[in-house]
Amino acid sequence: MKKALKIIGGVVAVCLVAAAAFLLRPVSWGGHPEAENEEPVDVVLIGGGIMSVTLATYLQELEPTWDVHLYERLDQVAEESSNGWNNAGTGHSGYAEMNYTPEMPDGSINIDKALKTVSDFEVSRQFWAHEVELGNLPEPSTFINPTPHMAVVFGEKRIEFLRKRWEALTANPMFYGMEFSTDPKQIADWAPILMDGRAPAEKVGATFMPLGTDVNYGAITRGLADGLRRNPRFHMHLSNEVRGLHQNADKTWNVTVHDLAANEDHTIKSRFVFIGAGGAALKLLQLSGIPEGKIYGGFPVGGQFLVMDDPKIADNHKVKAYGMADEGSPPMSVPHIDARKIDGKNYVLFGPFALQSTKFLKNGSWWDLFSSVYDTNVGTMLKVGADNFSLVSYLADQAALTDEDRQKQLAQYFPKATRKDWKLITAGQRVQIIKNDPEKGAILQFGTEIVSAKDASIAALLGASPGASTSPSIAYNVLKKVFPDQVAGRWKGKLDAIYPAQDQVLNDDPALVNRIRKTTSDALKLPYIMVPEDLKATKAPANDNAPASGNLNSEMQAL
Repeated sequence: MKKALKIIGGVVAVCLVAAAAFLLRPVSWGGHPEAENEEPVDVVLIGGGIMSVTLATYLQELEPTWDVHLYERLDQVAEESSNGWNNAGTGHSGYAEMNYTPEMPDGSINIDKALKTVSDFEVSRQFWAHEVELGNLPEPSTFINPTPHMAVVFGEKRIEFLRKRWEALTANPMFYGMEFSTDPKQIADWAPILMDGRAPAEKVGATFMPLGTDVNYGAITRGLADGLRRNPRFHMHLSNEVRGLHQNADKTWNVTVHDLAANEDHTIKSRFVFIGAGGAALKLLQLSGIPEGKIYGGFPVGGQFLVMDDPKIADNHKVKAYGMADEGSPPMSVPHIDARKIDGKNYVLFGPFALQSTKFLKNGSWWDLFSSVYDTNVGTMLKVGADNFSLVSYLADQAALTDEDRQKQLAQYFPKATRKDWKLITAGQRVQIIKNDPEKGAILQFGTEIVSAKDASIAALLGASPGASTSPSIAYNVLKKVFPDQVAGRWKGKLDAIYPAQDQVLNDDPALVNRIRKTTSDALKLPYIMVPEDLKATKAPANDNAPASGNLNSEMQAL
C-alpha cells in the first residue's frame, strides 16, 4: 500500500512539475536576430484580413511616402475570417440584432448598443464610399448590396418585446423607416419562406428595415489590397509567417518572418507594428512581451452554416431575418436566415451552429489554445471557465447535433425546407477575449479591443464582434490611439474629407443623418430614406443590467 501511495505521489509530483514548467516556459525560444535593414521601415502590419488592409489604406492616404510592409501567412489575402464564406456577411447596424437591445427590469428597452453599432456602420459606409470615389474599391455591387434586415419572433410575449423595441428604436433618426407588423400577409410579403407552410394559428411578429445590407468583406479586402499595391512604398508579402517580435532599445521592433515558400527566415526593423491577424493576434501579442498583453487569454469558437443555392429560393429570399436565442442559450446562438450574394451568385444561409475547436484560425493548429496558456493568464482562464459553464455546456450540445437536429431548427424559420437542398459548411474561427479586468475581475468579453504598448510602438486587435462590419471605425480608433498628435494635427484635413461627420453625433441630428446617408447611398448605390427633420431622438436609459463580472453576454452577437 505504501509503495502504491509513493508511486501515485511521484506521478502527481511529476505532473505538477511538468505543469509548472509548461506555464513558466518562455514565450519565445531562441535568440533575437539582427534586422536586415539599418533604417527602419515605417509600419509592419501582420495579417492579410480586412483589419490590416483597412489600416494600411488609411496610412497610404494619410502618409503616402511611408514605407509599409504587410505579412500574411497564407498565399492570398482575405482567406480567414474576412472570406465571404467564413462569416454571415451582415452589415451589422443594430436593425435586427435583438441581443443589442435588452429589456430592462422596468420593462423599457435599452438601445445603447444598437445606437453604437449603427453609428459605427455609418463610419464604414463613409469610408467605403470615399474609397469607391478614389478608385480603391470596385463597383459597389461587387461588395455591398441592399438587403433588408428583419427581426422575427414567435409568441405573444416576444411580439410585445419586439413592439417595444421598434418603438424605442424608431424614435431615433438612425432607425427611421423601420416597419413593424404581426400581419401574416405582410410578413409573407417581406420574406415568403418564413410564412409558407406555417400553421395559421402561430403568432408571428417582425420588423423590417429596408436600409439593411449584405456585405462581402473578402471582396472589400481584395479590392483595398489591389489599391494598396499601386503605391510603390507598399509591400505585400504572402506566404510569410511572423514568428518573432523583439523591441530594440530605440523603441523600434525587429520582426522575424519565415518565408514559407523559400523555407527561410528574415528580420525587418519597423517603427510601428500592428497585429491584425484575427485569432492569431493573441499569440503574437504574447510574443511581443509587452506588459499590456499579459492579462489576456482567448476562447476559440468555430461556426457552421447550412447553405443552399437553389435559384427558385435563393433568387427570391431577399432579406436577412434574425431571430432570438432560446431561453437559457447564449446570444451567440441567435438563429438567422440570410440572403447572401457572393461573387455575383445568390445563396440562402441559415445558422449559426457552434463548433468546438482549439484552433485560433481556420487554417491554424489544434495546439493554438494550449500554447496560449501561461502563468500570467491561466488563473483568469480557469475562473472564466467556471463562471461560464452554461456556454461550455451549450458548445457541448452543439457538438452533438445531428442533421435531423439542424433540420428541425431550420424548419422554425423555413417550414418547407428540404434537407437535401442544403449543405453544411464550416465558417471561420473566432477567438473571444478573456481578460483580468481591473474593475470586473476575470471576464469573458465578446467585443473587440485594441491593445497597445505604453509607448504606442505596437498595437493589436483582439476579439471578434462585431468585427468586419465596423473595421473602418476600429482602424480609425487605432490611429487615434497610437498616432494622436497626427490625427489632431496634420492628418485632420484628410480625415475630415473621409468623414464629414467624424466629430458630430449622427444620432441626434436628422438633418446630418440625411446629408451623410444621401452621400453614401449615392456612392454605394444603396436605398435612402429621408428622415423628417423634426424627429427628435430620445435618450436611451443607462444599462443597469450589465453584469459586474464573469460573462459580458450583453456584448455578444451571432457568429
